[in-house]
Amino acid sequence: MRALTYHGSGDVRVDTVADPILHEPDDVILRVTATAICGSDLHLYHGKMPMVESGDILGHEFMGIVEEVGSEVTAVQPGDRVVIPFVIACGGCFFCQQELYAACETTNTGRGAILNKKAIAPGAALFGYSHLYGGIPGGQADYVRVPKGNVGPFKVPGQLADDKLLFLSDILPTAWQAVLNAEIKPGSSLAIYGAGPVGLLSAACARMLGAELIFMVDECGYRLDYARDAYGVIPINFAHNDDPAYSIIRQTAGKRGVDAAIDAVGFEAKGSTAETVLTALKLEGSSGKALRQSIAAVRRGGVVSVPGVYAGFVHGFLFGDAFDKGLTFRMGQTHVQRFLPELLEHIEAGRLNPDAIVTHRMALEDAARAYEIFDERQDRCRKVILVPGAASDANPGAPL
Repeated sequence: MRALTYHGSGDVRVDTVADPILHEPDDVILRVTATAICGSDLHLYHGKMPMVESGDILGHEFMGIVEEVGSEVTAVQPGDRVVIPFVIACGGCFFCQQELYAACETTNTGRGAILNKKAIAPGAALFGYSHLYGGIPGGQADYVRVPKGNVGPFKVPGQLADDKLLFLSDILPTAWQAVLNAEIKPGSSLAIYGAGPVGLLSAACARMLGAELIFMVDECGYRLDYARDAYGVIPINFAHNDDPAYSIIRQTAGKRGVDAAIDAVGFEAKGSTAETVLTALKLEGSSGKALRQSIAAVRRGGVVSVPGVYAGFVHGFLFGDAFDKGLTFRMGQTHVQRFLPELLEHIEAGRLNPDAIVTHRMALEDAARAYEIFDERQDRCRKVILVPGAASDANPGAPL
């Protein structure tokens, strides 16, 4: 089969690799009909994630048709159309029983990313996301082996296009969890740092829940313009404003700050010169710029919600400010399976239209070029969907 494989920082290729086979009795073999490049994939693409090996198959946002099932699979059968959560959960451990699927204790054979781990088991395995998270081959491929076939695959209706359903695999539930963690309700004010796919869908979810005032901070002008037009956000361009939190506070009632902030940027946020040096020397794991801005923008008693990925140490966390303001922090990987039925209802009813952020639809064969387009924000790219088996475009990257 054909699959997108990693060969070093900035070097991904579509190679011919062995077809997946059933390893466990609850495995499923899926024929992929659509897959996507996630902002989190760029951390691997940039060589920022450890324990990614040459030849690893990337991709954790995918859906398709069930081709084969193991002897113990009862939840799906060949021919079913399903979306696959990027989190691989067993469904039966202590955390899964509490619907904390990203904390599953049984699926990850890797060490996880936590530094001060003591005897704590790592969180759940993830598709296509390094050997820290189990080394499970990802879904930017023709076919993929899906472990825990009675827990992960989520059946979806046949009448809706792949584009409308694909983001149930990750970025839509990630945005949804971020907004729920931010305790958004009618009349809420919110600052979203990051106008990438998760930031944009966070704005969509917040509007649906009744947020009255939404600020969005990014340095990509065309994405900010889209968010303003699509979701009514107040855009703040970080390229022209080094302290967006100050601008946000001045526009809130009583200059108190927003009720909540969502950091949808994570550890590759553009930070200070000192942070750039510290991360280059491996003395710091993440840039804290977006996190500091989120803390600054939120009112006393507010919430900072962090769906953006962080690793290791963060310089200038400003914990004293957070304590003084009495802030609540909510963060972590997404418990995807928990939210899928509700989110599908919102899509079917037309309350959420996640496919609206898609700008590029390309053949899997053009995936290396697609990574360049998404990473470098060429052609006003917001989100790329890859289609296995589609003919390679003579002009790959032309926006929809």
